[in-house]
Amino acid sequence: MDASDTKAYAKVVENGIEAIETIRELRITGYTGDQLFVLAYDEEKTERTAEAAGVRPVFPDSAESETADLQVFRSSAEELRVRIADMGFSKEEAAYYEEQLELGKVLVVALTPTV
Repeated sequence: MDASDTKAYAKVVENGIEAIETIRELRITGYTGDQLFVLAYDEEKTERTAEAAGVRPVFPDSAESETADLQVFRSSAEELRVRIADMGFSKEEAAYYEEQLELGKVLVVALTPTV
């Protein structure tokens, strides 16, 4: 995902149920499944929530294989911050969202191509 051709929106929610509701609301406003992502600190929670909401997790399988070597050198928290920043957020925003994920919250991200 190249952040230079997208604009990102994010919302931190308390749990998977709120994430699904937020995604439902974003779909009503015109976002499509290709533009919507979820992320939780726990990879299984991310996958379950994404599946239930009908969207993609922030960590698609193809991206994991591309960065598998890098994960040896990064902590989970650092890896999350990098992934979040790669979606179009500043380092400060990525750090804030990662902290929220550590607290058990879920991040909903909507990407919109810039015009």
